[in-house]
Amino acid sequence: MQQSDPHAFRRSRAVVPVLEVLDEAGSTNDVLTARAATLPDLSVIVTGNQTGGRGRLGRVWVAPPGRTLAISVLLRPDGLAPEAFGWFPLLAGLAMSRAVAPLVPGTVAVKWPNDVLIDGAKVSGTLSELLPDLSGLVIGAGVNLSQEADELPTDTSTSLVLAGAESPDADIVLSSYLTQLTALYREYLTAGGDAVRSALRDEVAEACHTLGRAVRVELPGGDTLLGTAVGIDADGRLIVESETGRTAVAAGDVTHLRY
Repeated sequence: MQQSDPHAFRRSRAVVPVLEVLDEAGSTNDVLTARAATLPDLSVIVTGNQTGGRGRLGRVWVAPPGRTLAISVLLRPDGLAPEAFGWFPLLAGLAMSRAVAPLVPGTVAVKWPNDVLIDGAKVSGTLSELLPDLSGLVIGAGVNLSQEADELPTDTSTSLVLAGAESPDADIVLSSYLTQLTALYREYLTAGGDAVRSALRDEVAEACHTLGRAVRVELPGGDTLLGTAVGIDADGRLIVESETGRTAVAAGDVTHLRY
């Protein structure tokens, strides 16, 4: 993954207007955010060695060099209010699930809102962050390519190699993800940010492994919600049915339960 190699990521460079491959980055989201003012919509920063990545809820995300991809994409959804940005993490998760599904024999699904699972184990996650001026956002995605089991952060994680992919090509993974994300992004914009009218909600729901399952949701304020995930509303929120009724969850750490 040398930035100086003119043949590296040839497929991916054809998909987006700007693609910069870094030998190393603290956080690709931070790099892209700092440069966003001078870059066009759908610009991309990628590295195989992210040393200070962040996950959801402030978790640290670090992986062995060369065994993973850290990808950040700049979105400037002209004409959409920031309130409509809530669907982008779900679309990113759907895009990644479609990118990796052809590479592995197992079942690929999305865990609300944006983790990608292979046979129930996490292979990818995303983190979306608003630009300071609210003109758009940066979507960061990490995907495990070739880590062995002892190199993964938890026993509920996996990599494409562990899931059965044979020598996954980073360029193929990246170009497929960018192709899928770009298509979903443009479809959403064409629908004016209406995920229901565009049928994107149905596509996300079909891929979402969380729906129909018993879940525990750790809410941002510290409360815990127990119930069954029964749907995704028009704003991308997870609908959880519990003993007290139905709750729309905009943000939270979801655990799938087995009863």
